Amino acid sequence: MITIPKPTTNQVDEPRVLPRRLQSLDTLRGFDMFWITGGSKLVHALAAVTGLSWLQTMGAQLHHPDWNGFHAYDLIFPLFIFMAGVSTPFSVGSRLEKGASRTLLTRKAIQRGLILVLLGIIYNNGILHTDLAETRFPSVLGRIGLAGMFAQIIYIYSPKRLLHLWLGILLLGYWAFMALFPVPGCGAGLLTMECNPASYFDRLVLPGRLHQTIHDPEGLVSTIPAVATGLFGILAGQLLRTSDLAFSPARKVLAMVLSGIAALALALVWNLVFPINKNIWTSSFVLLTAGLSSLLLALFYWVIDVQGYRQWTFFFLVIGMNSIVIYMSKKFFDFTYTANALFGGLLSQFPDSVQLVGGVVAFIMVQWVFMLILYRNKLFLKV
Repeated sequence: MITIPKPTTNQVDEPRVLPRRLQSLDTLRGFDMFWITGGSKLVHALAAVTGLSWLQTMGAQLHHPDWNGFHAYDLIFPLFIFMAGVSTPFSVGSRLEKGASRTLLTRKAIQRGLILVLLGIIYNNGILHTDLAETRFPSVLGRIGLAGMFAQIIYIYSPKRLLHLWLGILLLGYWAFMALFPVPGCGAGLLTMECNPASYFDRLVLPGRLHQTIHDPEGLVSTIPAVATGLFGILAGQLLRTSDLAFSPARKVLAMVLSGIAALALALVWNLVFPINKNIWTSSFVLLTAGLSSLLLALFYWVIDVQGYRQWTFFFLVIGMNSIVIYMSKKFFDFTYTANALFGGLLSQFPDSVQLVGGVVAFIMVQWVFMLILYRNKLFLKV
């Protein structure tokens, strides 16, 4: 949905610019991760303690719907894939311009994707703790790895002007498959948990167990449209990487806002025949989350990188610069135990309401201090 200006030189793909790191992107990544590392728990605690209707409404948005529909909590995962796409023109694109081998860059993309798949398996099952039959192979990290890997490979080998064509193929092709493939015993066009084609094929081809026995929200087939989520991010990254002389920051923001609104409108129309559904990552879900991601990126880019309001970003930067670590660490470190050991005694002197909210705040801050130590010592996990 995002269109970049045509180059004014004899270059085919995009104007050459010096690579730079977007503080807005790192901040947005930290903001995204905050909600699954304690932010949602804080809202729920405050809603329970205060009884305020707006907090209760906000808390209701911080749960996933059972099947069809969309809540704000559903945006966290696709936003992360979108942002991985945004960074691609800055990292991979700059190497291509310097003459790096496409084969080498593809090998690195595959290596990164497979490492994330492996980390996802470890996250779900530990190391040598689970029998093969009970091992859950699909994962959040696995989907991030595979979607990002294939989106990067498309970016490496496909002319940039054809990225929109790839989006059409992925989104329309997935819709056709989900609508027309007849699941044995169900027929075609049924998108229930039992009868949708994506879950049916996952049951056939994936070893081990699925998260919900007959369905896995991070299944293999529904990872295909997630590649389109990454491509939407790549288009946004191309736009942001374009020289400010060729396309001013204000015009970049406007382009992202208009593209985001267009994607939202298309998603709502498509929802009438292909429901918005995170569980099977429907094409309408891709468009909705890409639109919202584009609007959020436009806001953060305008405030931070264009207007220069950066003082408030440090809290989220510390999280965003090591997002995989903070995600993995909750499986291997008991931050709740540490927070209770440090602050539980003090909090026990206060009423239950203060203990509830204070416990969540302590949990968040213990994690954040852990991330701060890594940040100060420049210890970043680069996959």
